[in-house]
This record gives sequence, structure tokens and C-alpha cells, in this order.
Amino acid sequence: MEMTKEQLELITNQLATIKERSPFYAKKFEGIDVTDVRTQADFEKLPFSEKDDLRAVYPLGLQAVPDEEVVRIHSSSGTTGTPVIIPYTQQDVIDWATQFARCYEMAGITPLDRIQITPGYGLWTAGIGFQLGAERLGAMAIPMGPGNTEKQLEMMIDLQTTVLCSTSSYALLLTEMVEQRGIRDQLALKKGVMGSERWGTKMRDRIQQELGIQLYDIYGLTEIYGPGISISCDADCGIHYFDDFIYMEIIDPATGEVLPVGEEGEIVITTLRKQGAPLIRYRTHDISRLLPGQCPCGSPYPRHDRIMGRSDDMVKVK
Repeated sequence: MEMTKEQLELITNQLATIKERSPFYAKKFEGIDVTDVRTQADFEKLPFSEKDDLRAVYPLGLQAVPDEEVVRIHSSSGTTGTPVIIPYTQQDVIDWATQFARCYEMAGITPLDRIQITPGYGLWTAGIGFQLGAERLGAMAIPMGPGNTEKQLEMMIDLQTTVLCSTSSYALLLTEMVEQRGIRDQLALKKGVMGSERWGTKMRDRIQQELGIQLYDIYGLTEIYGPGISISCDADCGIHYFDDFIYMEIIDPATGEVLPVGEEGEIVITTLRKQGAPLIRYRTHDISRLLPGQCPCGSPYPRHDRIMGRSDDMVKVK
């Protein structure tokens, strides 16, 4: 994907002071004059960063602003090793909410909707991200958090929830419970926004048919704000990402070479505006591809395909 003039300007502005602000990048870019980056080709010569780099500077080695500017931290789960802690400034929180509200708008969700949020709250970015976006949009947030399925269904009926936010597996469990109880006609659900797990067409079709809702894929990761950096649309022709906040590349996981639009590889993300913990050429290890041309939905935002797998954590049987 060709870098726009605006993206290059945001990147060069970030690079101009990154080594002074961030001990992490002072070390990462040691011996590199980052002020020499003037073109996309120059940028593509910069080294990648990845999760192991971030773990190595636990807890707050990524922080690129003074303590008084940090208003919140979030963290990865740490299930595969040392967790990664990401500090956020007030502007980072606003920027994340702005992107998440756009996601809701792309799904046709309005301030009249009632959004039931079932992902977890706390250090994880999920629940609070879904809520931030709902509040930014002006919709009613119902912050249920995970589990307690009986209470989830009760609130869904009593408050006439119109939007379900969840993982795909929890949406499937709710679907089965609605089916068992025969309460579909008591629900007002219209849409579902699903994230954090890969899921197949069969599961998607079952949830949509049984609950009578339209589903949208949302993407994100703790290191890059959290969920809400991209979402599918009504045309269902890929997932739109917000290129005024992130720059996305697809690379060959083995060689690190940047691949042309349409070729499948690993997603690499650079944050364009992040203050607390900016990330330059961050390897997500998620496998996808960039999609060419404009989407039939008419959105100006570019698209990546659904997440097709991971370039790490892979186990082959037989």
C-alpha cells in the first residue's frame, strides 16, 4: 500500500523526537539516524519491533511521555509469557474512542441503540474499549462484562438490547441458550460486533440466523489501542482500518520483505498518533492481506482481509 503524504508526515514527526522520548527506541534505533527517513523506502528499512521486545522492557519501558501525562495502563494477558504493559495518555484514550465510535457507525449503530458489552473489563482492553466507543457515539452502554449468562439474557430482554458485543464463542453460547428457552421473540437484537477470536462462516451463519442479527468483525490488539482499529461493513468485503491513526504493511513472515497489495502475509502496524507508547513497524503475527480498490460500501478507509491465522504459535499435527 502506498504511504500517503499525511501518513509520511505523521511518521517523520513521530521519529524526530522518538529516541529522546523513549529509552526503548533509543536502544532499538541505536546507530540509525531516524531523521534521515524521508520516503516510504527509507521507512521500510527501519527494524521491526515485536512482542518479545516489549516484554523485555516490562513494566513501563515503552513509555514515551512523562508520568504526569499517563492516565491509564492496559496489559496483554501474559498467558504466553511476561505481559506487555501499554501506557495511555488522555489523547490516546480519545483517539481510541474516536476509532471505536467509527466502527459502530460503520456497522450502522446509532445513539438510539442499546449496546450490551460482554467482554471482560480490567487490564484487558476489550470491555472498556467497547464502552468507550459507545459513550463517544452517544449510545446506551450496558456494561455487563463476561459470564453470568442468565443475567445477560434477563438484561437483554428487560432493556431491549439492540447490539451484542462479544467474542464469537460467547455469542454462540448465548445463541444456544436463546434457542433452548425459546425466547427469540422477546429480544430486540439487530446487530452483533464480534472480536478477539477467529471464527468460521458456519459459526457466523448460525449466530446470524438463530439470533436474527447482522454480524460485524472487529479487529485490534492491546499493543495498538485495543479492539476498534478496524471493522467489517455491510458489504462484508473485508475489514476497514483507520489509516489516519495506523499505517499497515503486509510482510513475508520469513524474510521481512514488504508484500504487494493482495498478497497474504503478516500484518505490521505503525501508530501514527499514539503518545504513551508509540509503535513503529510492530509485527502482530496475524496473517491477512490488504485488499485493493474501494469497497462497494463507499467508505474511504482501506481494507484488510479477515485474520487467517498466526505466523507464530503454530502446531502442525501429522
